Amino acid sequence: RLGAFEATALLRTIMAEIDVAVFTFDPERKLRLVNRAGENLLKRPIDKLLGRTARELRLDVCLEADEDAPLTLAFPGATGRWGVRRSTFREHGLPNELLVLTDLSRTLREEERIAWQRLVRVLGHELNNSLAPIKSVAGSLENLLRRDPLPADWHEDARSGLNVIATRADSLSRFMEAYARLARLPPPQKEETDIGEVVTRAANLEMRLPVQRQGGPAISIRADAGQVEQALINLLHNAAEASLPTRGAVTIGWKEAGECVEIFVRDEGEGIMNPTNLFVPFFTTKPGGSGIGLALSRQIAEAHGGTLSLANRVGAPGAEALLRLPK
Repeated sequence: RLGAFEATALLRTIMAEIDVAVFTFDPERKLRLVNRAGENLLKRPIDKLLGRTARELRLDVCLEADEDAPLTLAFPGATGRWGVRRSTFREHGLPNELLVLTDLSRTLREEERIAWQRLVRVLGHELNNSLAPIKSVAGSLENLLRRDPLPADWHEDARSGLNVIATRADSLSRFMEAYARLARLPPPQKEETDIGEVVTRAANLEMRLPVQRQGGPAISIRADAGQVEQALINLLHNAAEASLPTRGAVTIGWKEAGECVEIFVRDEGEGIMNPTNLFVPFFTTKPGGSGIGLALSRQIAEAHGGTLSLANRVGAPGAEALLRLPK
């Protein structure tokens, strides 16, 4: 019995000290219990809160919300994005509700800061790759034209230098076009889409090697066919580039997985050496690569409520991209 009292005291101490807001409501949705973080959030002492309904406290939206999606809410004590967790328990035979609110704003701001730092680093790298040689060649051409008399082969040197400038300017222009394409992805226009037809169209567009097609069940989902096809084109393009040096095969197929359909693209290349920057926009190790294929494909997947993953295959050479889309 003493142990039970000590455990209860410990639980109350933890409840008081944790920085997440905890509320419990009775069957009439009247507040029965609140911890210190909840008092601070609502800017009222506990004696002014107990017995109030969830609607009066403006917590009813939290009790009805989808737990998977953060809520943007303003409370007297704080404004931000909140993670919601709910559960039920019984007291004296009656059902009660437990509500836990976690402030996600600081975590999300930190994730956004890291994402921006990564993006700026990649942007700076790409810009420097183009601007540094342009500046160097322009300086060399300026020195060349200052010479008197001009050397006999100055025309050839000038033409070569201008060609370098034009090449780097074209590369920078392609990079900016890729950035605009990634930033302007429109919301998907969903309609009934036959997965087999989309897979076949994407496979037929890869001309460098024959794509092997593993047929799956006849299945249609609500999706933007054009966007899904673009994602598969990107994945097949990467798979072909991985398989060409090893003369390996590329395979695409699909299957049902509960409430989702899984589309896989397998290659027989050397596999993924460093997965850290796979989905970082504009990061690429390929000469002339734009670095947006995987980032754009994942953006398309997430816009459909799905996911995209890429990992080395188990028991076989190469890697597998897995696109999961809800039906």
